Amino acid sequence: MRPPLAVAGYTDEVLDVVGGTLTAEERERAGRFTRDLDRLDFVAAHLLVRHCAAELLGADARDLTVVQRCGQCGGAHGRPRLAEVPGLSISLAHTSGYVCAVAGEGRVGVDAEHATGGPADRHLMTLSLTSAEAEIVGRDNRGLIRQWVRKEALVKRGELSLDRLREVDLSELPLDQAGPLEWKGRHLTEWATGTVVGTAITDEPAKLHLLGG
Repeated sequence: MRPPLAVAGYTDEVLDVVGGTLTAEERERAGRFTRDLDRLDFVAAHLLVRHCAAELLGADARDLTVVQRCGQCGGAHGRPRLAEVPGLSISLAHTSGYVCAVAGEGRVGVDAEHATGGPADRHLMTLSLTSAEAEIVGRDNRGLIRQWVRKEALVKRGELSLDRLREVDLSELPLDQAGPLEWKGRHLTEWATGTVVGTAITDEPAKLHLLGG
């Protein structure tokens, strides 16, 4: 198996270059969005994760089926998996015109958010950061969002929950170093594109492909 692969890009770029087919459940979920842009983000992310897995497997994205099933309510949401290759882990995320995905063996998780300049949201800091992390972030919103994205990626890996974000301290990681990092045996592949910051966390170092550059 090749090393984990993370792929990211703006929604319009993804829809231009990535093919594939959504399941009936995915199309139904996409149809629930009231805003066209949100619906396009959803579609692009679900096509991109197929593309990402297909590149890793040397397969055709059209032959891969993404399945999501909530362990609590049975609904068509929750951590995604591939019906055809259940041993391969996948993760996806989307945020206002930008999407990303990761595929690999072991646990994987990915997230991306827009991180504009300006003061950090104090309420979000209180909810998500340890005291050591808050000291490092200070009043910098980009630093806060970088830490938030890292912790969301851990949530996607199944290692953390949103109500326990302050139980994990990432203060030893630099806030402004794009590229590969390692934290307690986990490999972080990070990038910044315009206002977007992203993080993929994998068991082994991942290869990153940014669409459009």
